[in-house]
Amino acid sequence: MKKKRNKSDFPRITRKKMFFSMIGISMLCIGVAFNNQTLLGNDPVGIVYDGIRITLDYTQAELGVVANYINIALILILLFFGRRYINIGTLLYLIPYGFLVSFGSYLYPLLFDNSIYFQRILGGVVGCTLFFVGLSLFIACKIGVDPINGLMLTLRDKTKWSMKRAKVTMDLCLLVIGVLLGGKFGIITIVTALGTGPAIQYLTQVFEKRMASQ
Repeated sequence: MKKKRNKSDFPRITRKKMFFSMIGISMLCIGVAFNNQTLLGNDPVGIVYDGIRITLDYTQAELGVVANYINIALILILLFFGRRYINIGTLLYLIPYGFLVSFGSYLYPLLFDNSIYFQRILGGVVGCTLFFVGLSLFIACKIGVDPINGLMLTLRDKTKWSMKRAKVTMDLCLLVIGVLLGGKFGIITIVTALGTGPAIQYLTQVFEKRMASQ
C-alpha cells in the first residue's frame, strides 16, 4: 500500500524562497560550467554530465543540453521509484538548469584565457565558489531537492541505509561512471568531493539565519 503524502511532506513555498532558490541555481549552474571549462576536473555530478557529453560527441559548450537530458531521465525514474521527492524545487531546478549551464559555458572564455594556466586556476576558484554558494543557498531555501539528490534519497529509502552511506555511495558511483565515460577527473573533482559537505554544512546555516531574520 502506498504511503499517502500529507501536508508536512510539501515544503512551504514563498516568493522570497523562490527568488533566492533561483539565484542559488544560477550560481550553481554557472559554477558547474566554469569548472568544466577549466579542464581541471568536474564535481561528482558534473563529471557524469561531462562523460555522457563526450560519449554523445557533444561540444563543451553543449554541456547544458546533456545535463537537461540526464535530469529529465532522472525525473522519469523518480516518477516510478521515488515520486515523493518530485516537487516544486525539483521543477525549479530542472527548467533553467541546461540553459544556465550553457550560458556559463559561453561566459567562461569571455572572462578567462585557458592558454594562461593562472587564469584556469582562477576560473576553477570562481567555479568552485559559485558551486558551493549556489548549492548551499538552494538547500537553505528548503523548497525541495534536485533530481540527483532525489535519486540518492530514494536509494536511502529502498536500502534503509543512513543518509551518509547513501550520499557517499551515490558520489562514488557518479565518479566511477563519469571517469569510465571519459569525464574529466582532476583537482576540482577532489576539491568538490571533499569540500562540498563541510561547505554546505556551514553556508546553509548562514543562509538560513539570514533569511529567517529578514
